[in-house]
Amino acid sequence: MPERFELVGVVVRNSERAESLKGDFGVRIFDSIPALLLHEKPEFVVVAVSWDSNPEVVKEFVSLGIPVLCETPPAPNAAGLRELWTAVGRSDLVQVAEQYLYLPGHAARLTAIGQEAIGKPTSVEVSSTHGYHAVSIARGYLRAGFEPTTVNAHNFSAPLIDPLSREGWNDDLSARDRVTTIATIDFGGGKSAIYNFVENQWHNQLRRRRIVIRGSAGEIVDDTLIALTDGPIIVESEFRRYQLGHDLNLDGFDTEHISLNGRVVYMNPFVGLRLMDEEIAIATMLVRMAHWIAGTDTAPYPLREACQDHLISLAIDESALRGVPVTTERELWTL
Repeated sequence: MPERFELVGVVVRNSERAESLKGDFGVRIFDSIPALLLHEKPEFVVVAVSWDSNPEVVKEFVSLGIPVLCETPPAPNAAGLRELWTAVGRSDLVQVAEQYLYLPGHAARLTAIGQEAIGKPTSVEVSSTHGYHAVSIARGYLRAGFEPTTVNAHNFSAPLIDPLSREGWNDDLSARDRVTTIATIDFGGGKSAIYNFVENQWHNQLRRRRIVIRGSAGEIVDDTLIALTDGPIIVESEFRRYQLGHDLNLDGFDTEHISLNGRVVYMNPFVGLRLMDEEIAIATMLVRMAHWIAGTDTAPYPLREACQDHLISLAIDESALRGVPVTTERELWTL
């Protein structure tokens, strides 16, 4: 999208990686942040570094007054989250690249919930992705805030075949023990979630992804909705994806829109680029970051939200490890 973005340059501290990036993409490479800024000051930067390195890099850019879109999570642990917030939280310069709710399916469901299609949302079940990503999905659907949150998590081990991994198809198709983490999350105020994640669920197609959002007047299960309407009448409907490129549709392979009950609840803003859902979400995050800086849109995902997501994710890990409920408290970013 050169008409939308100009890549000023990439700061890379690993010389081998720098050469690889330069050769593969032809980008301008810098070995330090000052070197980049001597060339040109960007409107914003994307910080994609290790968990441990992220806070310090973010702090450096913020000290220079440059808006940051940083990787998830913003810091590796609770102490790191507090330290980062103390250093940069009040600057209002930091957003976090938590893209899941910008995926077309999630975005369509969010629109339907905003239109009160199932009344007031009260609970969410997420069996899809892990940790802070899953927490962000649940909190986003429930519009949960920053109240003390109680987590009760357990780990279970069972055999599972892993046909696919990040590297591709596996030659070894024997079943091996994989850990499933199941947690209940009480956000307070009558809002709750169930977290269910098995190792490698991102890639293992033998485990279906599930999302259940329950409300006072119905529920959404994946791409179906059941709800009470005026009458009273109970109706069922589906989120229907209009996909270009099937059969004699010659307009390219692309998602155009998602509809519910004949009304469009999501329109792909990048039709023609043939992006997969994850790429659509990432592009949406980048565009919204630019619009937020320009003052024409709301913040895409503020640092305080990401801090809360990871705090609860850490509570899930702690509860599963210790075998006891864990309750988070109100933190610095909520005050």
